[in-house]
Amino acid sequence: MGQPDTVCLDSISVGRLFRRSLLPMMLLAVLLTGCGINTIPTLEEQAKAAWSQVQNQYQRRADLIPNLVETVKGAAAFEKETLQAVVEARAKVAQTQLPPEMLTNPEAFKAFEQNQAALTSALSRLLVVVERYPDLKANQNFLALQSQLEGTENRIAVARRDYIEAVRKYNTELKTFPGRLWAMTLYAGYEPMQTFAAAEDAQKTPSVKF
Repeated sequence: MGQPDTVCLDSISVGRLFRRSLLPMMLLAVLLTGCGINTIPTLEEQAKAAWSQVQNQYQRRADLIPNLVETVKGAAAFEKETLQAVVEARAKVAQTQLPPEMLTNPEAFKAFEQNQAALTSALSRLLVVVERYPDLKANQNFLALQSQLEGTENRIAVARRDYIEAVRKYNTELKTFPGRLWAMTLYAGYEPMQTFAAAEDAQKTPSVKF
């Protein structure tokens, strides 16, 4: 007759022991969270999201170029070398392979940045040459494309700025306490991310106004 009572008491004891052990675990989890255990992966995701916006805006610009080229091509005696430079620069950007580890790969990131910079330079030269063609400057289709390109260049500048800031926070967390402690233990595989060169002239939005 006493056996059921013993089982009941054992169950109660196990339940109490579980609750007693669960409480310290919950407190430890709260303390670890307060110490920034989740900060590194959180900042990494934010940097990746910012990078996606950079890619989206560069792609938006690339998508505008074919129509821009076709419109400009229609102008009589327009400089073919200038137009060809834009076409080739866009093609090089499109052919650039983006490896999965690109954000932590200095060579791949540098190649991406250089190709985009070359396209920016070619577009700038093209738009300067357009100044010599009054018919183009009055072309409604060209004006619409010019406005879209100007807006895209502004978006690129903002996206790059946001990415640079997100990477700064992430890289700083990897190097400073307590982030460095977590980077040495739980997040040993996390590496610093590459960022755009913060040269003074690179911070200015390319002028495409007429």
